[in-house]
Amino acid sequence: MKKKFSISNLFIYLSLIISAAIAIVPLLVVLIGSFKTGEELNSTGVLELPRNFTNISNYVKAFVDGKMLLGFANTFFILAFSIIATLLTGTMTAYVLSRFKFKFRKIVSSLFLIASLVPSITMQMSTFQIINGMGLFNTPWSTIILFAGTDIISIYIFLQFLDNISFSIDESAIMDGASYFTIFYRLMIPLLKPAIMTVLILKGVTFYNDFYTPYLYMPKPELAVISTALFRFKGPYGTQWEVICAGVIITMLPAFILFLLLQKQIYSGMTAGAVKE
Repeated sequence: MKKKFSISNLFIYLSLIISAAIAIVPLLVVLIGSFKTGEELNSTGVLELPRNFTNISNYVKAFVDGKMLLGFANTFFILAFSIIATLLTGTMTAYVLSRFKFKFRKIVSSLFLIASLVPSITMQMSTFQIINGMGLFNTPWSTIILFAGTDIISIYIFLQFLDNISFSIDESAIMDGASYFTIFYRLMIPLLKPAIMTVLILKGVTFYNDFYTPYLYMPKPELAVISTALFRFKGPYGTQWEVICAGVIITMLPAFILFLLLQKQIYSGMTAGAVKE
């Protein structure tokens, strides 16, 4: 029994070490590469330490030449409108599906699920034509509209929480003369704060990391977001990987700091409402 216990412990720790290495090693390679010169990066191993850890010229070049300040400004402008729209549509849709019993309720829920199963790349031609026809191509609003679309993940997260909120709260509010909008705004939204925090972080990270949508719909250099700003250092005559590595580290810092500040809300939001009592 003791031998089995030791083998199981060894397997557990070995799995954790391998998983940690898979997550950490790529980040370590990028961090080390950000302090190397172009010649040093091409002539040394990926995990070989740089000669000078105080060399921040790559970071300066990535930030200045890559116009990352403009990229951050464009990114946060798009994020603000996209996340607000996503939270509004997600909470309202989940509230209707959870609280109202109507004829085509199951069909509507199924349509959301079917839409999420269709690969988005297959709809890019029609989506591009719609955005271009609306005159939104090469404007931030094209990306905002595409990001703001309600998805099944957000709806299900909100539904999880709403299903654990007693209907007696709604009934008591209605007896006191409250409208459905008042119930949604004054009662449901405060109770959905953990779910809102979870969706805010999950969707925020998704939007922040997305490269394809801004690159396709906002090709103007002055509309570059943080995910497309580093593309300036890749060209037909060579790629400045050391500068890109530095830019990647700069790009990661806001998300990393946000995670450290809100990790308790992330974990509680992902687990709360997962089990019905």
